[in-house]
Amino acid sequence: MSAATDTTARPANTLYWALADSWTMTRRGLAHWARRPVQVVVNLVFPVMMLLMFAYFLGGGMTVPGGGDYKEYLVPGMLALTMAFGLEGTMLAVTTDLNKGVIDRFRSMPMAPSAVLVGRSVLDMLQSALSLCVLIGVALAMGWRWHDGLGDALYAVGLLLWLRFAMLWIGIHLGMVAGRPELVQAVQILVWPVGFLSNAFSAPENMPAWLGTVAEWNPMSATAAAVRDLFGIPGAGGGGSWAAEHARLLAVCWPLFLLAVFFPLAVGRFRRLSH
Repeated sequence: MSAATDTTARPANTLYWALADSWTMTRRGLAHWARRPVQVVVNLVFPVMMLLMFAYFLGGGMTVPGGGDYKEYLVPGMLALTMAFGLEGTMLAVTTDLNKGVIDRFRSMPMAPSAVLVGRSVLDMLQSALSLCVLIGVALAMGWRWHDGLGDALYAVGLLLWLRFAMLWIGIHLGMVAGRPELVQAVQILVWPVGFLSNAFSAPENMPAWLGTVAEWNPMSATAAAVRDLFGIPGAGGGGSWAAEHARLLAVCWPLFLLAVFFPLAVGRFRRLSH
């Protein structure tokens, strides 16, 4: 048996081989992208279509507290919404691999047990970063601009990816729980109301009081509000509630809480797959 496949010959290089195996799994996903470019393009175009539709078709009837420009208010909300809506894609990839026996095959191979999940998460984050770049590029072409420094803008992008990192582990766990691609549709039905019950498209101040409170405490709302603040969007500072005034703190704590819940659940579920 060669050194590359002998797990007993590499205890001193466990970290190296774990990273190498994870990168192999990531390259597998990238190869799928190359073979199915249409699916990649569709995933990139859909958020752009949503942005254009709300900005140009529906935005004329929307108001922003303080008289701000709706297009400037909308873009950070769409960026946060895109990070949350990637949940279904992660679930579909996991359930597809489960049904085809791919994950069981990988688990039987002499490779780091963590490589499958790490490779999936790295691929997901690469796709999310690409989606952000495309969406921000389209927004800039529409005339949208951030008003504070580059450092704050990069901080905002970091918060968006932080939210996505938490959401992908929710997707991995729910994918293993669902077990079948057909059940992903049930999650899609739940994701859309949660996404729209936020400040992505409309300020909570424009909603009934109880609904506005629910929207303000939505994890996606915290990230969207923090991103608007970091981008320096005029008139988008939010109301005087605690959630609105501490959006940056909540944008860090909400994903951390979701990770604390779903990361161990996903890892535990993965370990029990072969039992």
